[in-house]
Amino acid sequence: MRPIRNLSALLRETLNLTDYIDTTAAEKAIRSNIYFRGPNAWILAIAIIIASVGLNVNSIPVIIGAMLISPLMGPIFGVGLGLGTNDLALIKSSGKNLLVMVGISLAASCLYFFITPLSLNDPSELLARTNPTIYDVLIAFFGGFAGIFEQCRKEKGTVFAGVAIATALMPPLCTAGYGLANGNLAHFFGAAYLFVINCIFIMLATYISVKYFRFREADFADEIVQRKTRRISYVVIVLFVIPSIWSAFTFIRQNNFEGNAATFVEQCKVYGRTILYDYKIDHSDGSTLHLYFSGEPLGEQARRDLMAKAEECNLKAEQVIINEYTTVANDNDAELVRSIYDRMDVEVSRRDAEIARLRGLLDATKQVDLPYVQLAREIGGIFPSVRSVAIARGASVATDSLSAVPCISVVVRPDSLLSPDECVKLTEWLRVRLADDAVLLVQQCDSVK
Repeated sequence: MRPIRNLSALLRETLNLTDYIDTTAAEKAIRSNIYFRGPNAWILAIAIIIASVGLNVNSIPVIIGAMLISPLMGPIFGVGLGLGTNDLALIKSSGKNLLVMVGISLAASCLYFFITPLSLNDPSELLARTNPTIYDVLIAFFGGFAGIFEQCRKEKGTVFAGVAIATALMPPLCTAGYGLANGNLAHFFGAAYLFVINCIFIMLATYISVKYFRFREADFADEIVQRKTRRISYVVIVLFVIPSIWSAFTFIRQNNFEGNAATFVEQCKVYGRTILYDYKIDHSDGSTLHLYFSGEPLGEQARRDLMAKAEECNLKAEQVIINEYTTVANDNDAELVRSIYDRMDVEVSRRDAEIARLRGLLDATKQVDLPYVQLAREIGGIFPSVRSVAIARGASVATDSLSAVPCISVVVRPDSLLSPDECVKLTEWLRVRLADDAVLLVQQCDSVK
């Protein structure tokens, strides 16, 4: 039994928090960080603009950098602390500063997206902040626990910076500003919903932690005021908890539906002479799966088989909506194929932009590619003694300073060493021919040892 006792003692020692927690210092730190005045307001606005630039150009490092410098978490932890300690004044102050924070963020991001000259051909980072998922809920909830643990422990670390990145409060605010600047209410409300969900679950995690660590509750001179304050706090907590539970339940249900839908679609891509060429999942009015078929019409038996497979994948019949774009003549293979390709025009058009982008990259690569064979032929025509040519892009590095300068290295192998005048002539010709002054000419001769 000794190994079990030793293991139990080790677990108690490992999981013990009492010796590492300072709730008094944590409360003081949270209270001091809820205000957005002076430098904090300007730092927030600057961080929002930096994050907006990162979202604008799809640069994740820039977005992460903006999250690290933004003072967003203070009022959110303040509300959670106020709820946990029944401090109505702190709740009001934190809530007011949270609204100030949101106002500054929306104004800064909206102004940026209104005046920016940068286009948004592929706003993938922006669009990712308009549809909350269960993963956002879990990250916000456990990120809130990590944040309040960091606030409470005596020896501070780098956890808080990681919490600011993981919970991702800033990108939804920037996306909401983008929606306002462009009059896109769908983007605005989707991003605002994600921000509210993150805030609520961080507050909920803070409230639970404050109760667990037994923070000192607010003092009241009047018992009637104390009871009234506690009732108000409990009402606010209920208003937070019920939507949180409902949101988590909704997100879990949607996530499960998407997984079941993906499994079902994989089994139904080709059904006889009918092809499933596209599908869409819609959560706006309950969860529904829209299937788009092309080819021969689906008969009643085929539809029953599809619905049977849907039920095997835990999808209800009313959740599966079939859209058919079929041919008239079922026995004409050419017409069948033609119909399938005609109905896929929408999908093809979606890929045109990506193909154009890849072609642009390919053309740019071809432009910087060196015409090795043609250059060797031309050099051999000018200097018949040159037997071979080696050409490569690289860098010239100084050994003393280790500074690197990009250059094109040209190594020629003549029968006998070229004269200095010939080297100058060849170098100048290469600079004109390659449209690059950074040409490094090296000659190699077998006869020279």
